[in-house]
Amino acid sequence: MKLQTRSLHLGYENRLVVKGLDLELPSGKITTFIGPNGSGKSTLLRSLARLLKPRQGSVLLDGKAIHRLPTKEVARQLAILVQGPQAPEGLTVEALAWFGRYPHQGFFAQRTEADRAIVERALQQTGMVVFRDRPLETLSGGQRQRAWIAMALAQDTPVVLLDEPTTFLDLSHQLEVIHLLQRLNREQGKTIVMVLHDLNQAARYSHELVVIDGGEVVAQGQPTEVITHDLLRRVFGLEAHITLDPDTLTPHVIPYGLSRRS
Repeated sequence: MKLQTRSLHLGYENRLVVKGLDLELPSGKITTFIGPNGSGKSTLLRSLARLLKPRQGSVLLDGKAIHRLPTKEVARQLAILVQGPQAPEGLTVEALAWFGRYPHQGFFAQRTEADRAIVERALQQTGMVVFRDRPLETLSGGQRQRAWIAMALAQDTPVVLLDEPTTFLDLSHQLEVIHLLQRLNREQGKTIVMVLHDLNQAARYSHELVVIDGGEVVAQGQPTEVITHDLLRRVFGLEAHITLDPDTLTPHVIPYGLSRRS
């Protein structure tokens, strides 16, 4: 499943956020968008999922303009977890997960044994089986986040897009989620595209990094190619030591001061 952009312009009202972006995302890999706040990362992710229509240019899914494809067809190929999702009061964890099966169901929305197995697997993968009958509003922030991830997994798509999937989670649950995404990529070949703020998590767990600043891609490649002292200064305004993670030999950033962004 190939996902790319061509001369993509994105914006809100009178503000242009992404400007003429050409980007190709590797299939079957974990790609992470990094960059300062307001750089356009989440805006780009929403456009990739057809939640935001381009001002100009296009998002291509296997060579076809995604905004011209039927909604259900796109939803069978792409699942997205946005920031701060909302659900009706009283909706249970299992009921939320079932929403992920909607793109795969027919007109009468009949639930099959295959649907049930996929929903059950999504609940198990996210550790939400024990909470299946709990309304979302009774859960902690981290539990709610895992419930929404379960819905995205129940959609059972080859591509999964996640905007800050570790938000509200403590460190152990952050690692649970990221390790889950790793397993989905490694064992099922899913293409994972996510936005992260933690540079070290992004470098350790991603095959490829895309650095976005001012609505433009300023660097793209493997973490060892992308994470440099110059980039940290220019994009993040950081002075930092860069060491190698002893387990993965990926860059590990240790900030020690602020620099003036050029």
